[in-house]
Amino acid sequence: MTLLPDFRLETHFSRWEFKARHHMTASDAETMTMAELLALAGPEDREAWERASLGYTETWGAPALRETIASTYDTLSGADILTFAGAEEGLYCAMLALLEPGDHAVVTVPNYQSMETLPVTIAGNVTGVALRPENRWQPDLDDVRAALRPETKLVAVNFPNNPTGVVADPDVFRGLADLCAGRGIHLFSDEVYRGLELDPARRLPQAADLYERALSLNVMSKAYGLPGLRIGWIASRDHALLSRMEKTKHYLSICNSRPSEVLAGIALKAREGILARNRALCAENLEKLAAFFAARPHLYEWAAPDGGCVAFPRYLGADGVEEHCRRLVEEKGVLLLPASLYVSDLLPVPADRFRVGFGRRDIDAGLSAWAEFLDGN
Repeated sequence: MTLLPDFRLETHFSRWEFKARHHMTASDAETMTMAELLALAGPEDREAWERASLGYTETWGAPALRETIASTYDTLSGADILTFAGAEEGLYCAMLALLEPGDHAVVTVPNYQSMETLPVTIAGNVTGVALRPENRWQPDLDDVRAALRPETKLVAVNFPNNPTGVVADPDVFRGLADLCAGRGIHLFSDEVYRGLELDPARRLPQAADLYERALSLNVMSKAYGLPGLRIGWIASRDHALLSRMEKTKHYLSICNSRPSEVLAGIALKAREGILARNRALCAENLEKLAAFFAARPHLYEWAAPDGGCVAFPRYLGADGVEEHCRRLVEEKGVLLLPASLYVSDLLPVPADRFRVGFGRRDIDAGLSAWAEFLDGN
């Protein structure tokens, strides 16, 4: 595999994420303190926390954690779960296990860069399927069908989507799974925002529950708001594939943090309360964002997302979105992600969009600084 290109979004974050005063593009929900999380633990988990040693743990993940993760699916057991140090490691291992040079992959665009870059780097043969704003960012099954080839090994999707916030219509998602299953293609489904749908009735089934070759990626970082745990996982009934991924993990993290595994188990058992809290916060912040944009229709085009905690509004100003975002962070410390950070090598991405986040508390201070910038220009 050749050297990977610069990860544009993460490079931008390396410069600004902890320097900007108002992180208005965060992709994770509100976090909690150690004390708040431990307060959710039952007696058994509290004892496990107190007894946790700081030695190595199993590469696959602690058996108790894998069983707890499996309980969040309809049809899986702990044997169907492989844990990772965050979602990115899982995505990396999956792409190395799924693809070889000359294979063909299909990915949706726009996307989180590594979901595109890794297949392009490994297989060198990737087709993009556009999520179009005029179609509510919905994937078109006819586009996916037209993109498939005899050598297609993988279709990769992400719902709720980063950066658009779209949730695929249920019949489209099931149709996608049926299409892949019928052709023996792996469906890689990034589900890290599952649980943050504005309408719980829109929540999609998890791909790993639908057929054997589907993979579901998830993590404690996004919907749960616990990125500091660095615990993610891939769920699949394709055990041979999981085994190949586990062997790649030997070259990376080797194993997870034992204390983090205990804490992740506590959070997963309390998931309904945590996710309900985060959904309520997202809904509250979305109302504030909608009012902010509605007051400035000459500058912004806004449509509420279906889920997750990020959205992809349109900027209408004559200076362009790149200059707008640059000045906002440099002059007022308001961090947004302009469209250039979502550029794809496969398909055009609308160049007048930016990512805004709404999953954290204290959005008011950022909106106030943003308004001050606009009022002064």
